[in-house]
Amino acid sequence: MISVKNVLVVLAVAFTAYLAARGLSWTLPITQPLVVVVTLAFYLATTWLCIFWEPASTRSSSTPPAAPAIGAPADDDAKTAVDGIRGPVRLPPIAQILALACAVIVPSAISVAVGEASRTAPFATWYLGGIGALMTIVMVRRRPWTAWTGIVALTIASMLWMGPLNALALGLVGSIVWVTCAQLLVFSMDRAARDTSRLTRLQRAATGWQTSQVVRQRERRVQVQKALAVAGPVLTRTVAHAGVLTDADRLEARIAEGKLRDEMRGPRLLDDEVRAELERARRRGANVTVLDEGGLDDVDDEQLGVIRAQLADALRSAASDRLYIRTSPDERVAVTVVGRSPSVGGPSDEDSVDLWLEIPHPGRA
Repeated sequence: MISVKNVLVVLAVAFTAYLAARGLSWTLPITQPLVVVVTLAFYLATTWLCIFWEPASTRSSSTPPAAPAIGAPADDDAKTAVDGIRGPVRLPPIAQILALACAVIVPSAISVAVGEASRTAPFATWYLGGIGALMTIVMVRRRPWTAWTGIVALTIASMLWMGPLNALALGLVGSIVWVTCAQLLVFSMDRAARDTSRLTRLQRAATGWQTSQVVRQRERRVQVQKALAVAGPVLTRTVAHAGVLTDADRLEARIAEGKLRDEMRGPRLLDDEVRAELERARRRGANVTVLDEGGLDDVDDEQLGVIRAQLADALRSAASDRLYIRTSPDERVAVTVVGRSPSVGGPSDEDSVDLWLEIPHPGRA
């Protein structure tokens, strides 16, 4: 598969091989050809190692690291991959050391091996572009301090062996420009990746907010439809009779109000059987309060069915005048049912508790 990365890798290999090949095209006699060959081999091995070597953990990982929060500083992993946008991987320390050693050793080794008379010949000055290309690769692999240290070492060595003017004229300026452009390119690429990541997260947040609004609107429509189904007949009779209601109509209105409160305050506690028992309790005159405070959010449908069945059984046998049904924050208790009735023959006018039932979470009791 042809990609931008593969094309750049091929170009880097071909260019560095070309620069190294220039060092073998001797047009003048040299004093130590073996040193030249060994130095070229060391340069090529180091350069290609810096091009191809990636940490094993990076190669084996198929999931990009999580993107940092908006405005948070990017860590090393976030620099190489932001929301799936991969960039160049940081150069391993061993390759970093070899690249720096190459920048220090190659200029002096070549200058000594070709002899004083050939130090400004094209086959002897190849290292000006070669080390510049290597430091450009190091810069792209996110080792800026190493890259600039290598450029400083190249500058000092080349000026010592061939003079400042010759070094600048024969390729040192070009190497400095390459590394500078590489640093600006990496900086721009990282900034573009961060901006893209930020826009992606903002888009996800906007999509999530829009989805939640759609869901809430749907829930409100469902609640309105339920309210119309429950309260619509009562309101119709109320309007038809100009507000003059019989006792039966008042009872139906109270039951309708209770149903609406149940649907709004405790929908996860309700099924057809529980609704029927709640209505039966209200028709016999009980005051019923149902409240779901979030204790059943993580309960699946099967467990909810067990809890609702136990709740329906508890309501079926309850005879209290006041019933309080609430979800429980306790890890073991799912629902608490409390029944209160007026005290009989006691000195206190307060209601007494005549029903206390804790419905446990299935499997946690």
